[in-house]
Amino acid sequence: MKPLSGKVAIVTGSSSGIGRAIAERLAEDGAIVVVNYGVSAEKAHQVVTCIQAKGGKAVAVQSDMSQVAEARRLVIETVKQFGRLDILVNNAGRFMPKALLDTTEADFDQIIALNAKGPYFAMQEAVNMLKEGGRIVNISTDGTHLSFPGATAYLGSKGALEQYTRGLAQELAPRGITVNTVSPGFTETGMMTDQFRQIGIQLSPLKRLGLPKDIADVVAFVVSEEARWLTGQNIHAGGGIVM
Repeated sequence: MKPLSGKVAIVTGSSSGIGRAIAERLAEDGAIVVVNYGVSAEKAHQVVTCIQAKGGKAVAVQSDMSQVAEARRLVIETVKQFGRLDILVNNAGRFMPKALLDTTEADFDQIIALNAKGPYFAMQEAVNMLKEGGRIVNISTDGTHLSFPGATAYLGSKGALEQYTRGLAQELAPRGITVNTVSPGFTETGMMTDQFRQIGIQLSPLKRLGLPKDIADVVAFVVSEEARWLTGQNIHAGGGIVM
């Protein structure tokens, strides 16, 4: 029996990068995974095909996680299709490296909508559906704990996500639902530039970048039964860069 057999998990923004790795790992552990995507339908269906080829179960569901109605619909459709929800991983997000004076109101609204507002209302909808012992995981960034100029709107949006974790962990504890943050550091994805790659390697005492699988393995632990005593925490999965 696999550890997540019979569980249903939503992983937002899981058509590529860290989200894809999380979706694939949870499927390996036996969960039925909803692979959420915004615009990358082909990539999302590739993830589903990959999961199914390994004997797992997954479906791709489109929804724009920056829109409250769409975030709610993702949860509602999942429960309608599978009859339950056990795990919500809020991974969808956007990195915006812009200094304060270069940030427009439209930039700010877009980053807050996707990184903070959408996840909040996805959690609100999910709380009505989650089973006893359910799991919520918010994907933030180690950047909120570093001196990181030039991305204040982005870091503010992720800081909000971390505060949601702390408050909701208290609210949902009576139902046995845990809420935690996993904060990756510099991770080898399509968004990684040569400049950030070098910075990440230099900052980590392990002297390498993280891989999406590194983050996925941490998330898999956080949603497992073995992590039942873990809630309200921010797990830094960044190879030690915040030490």
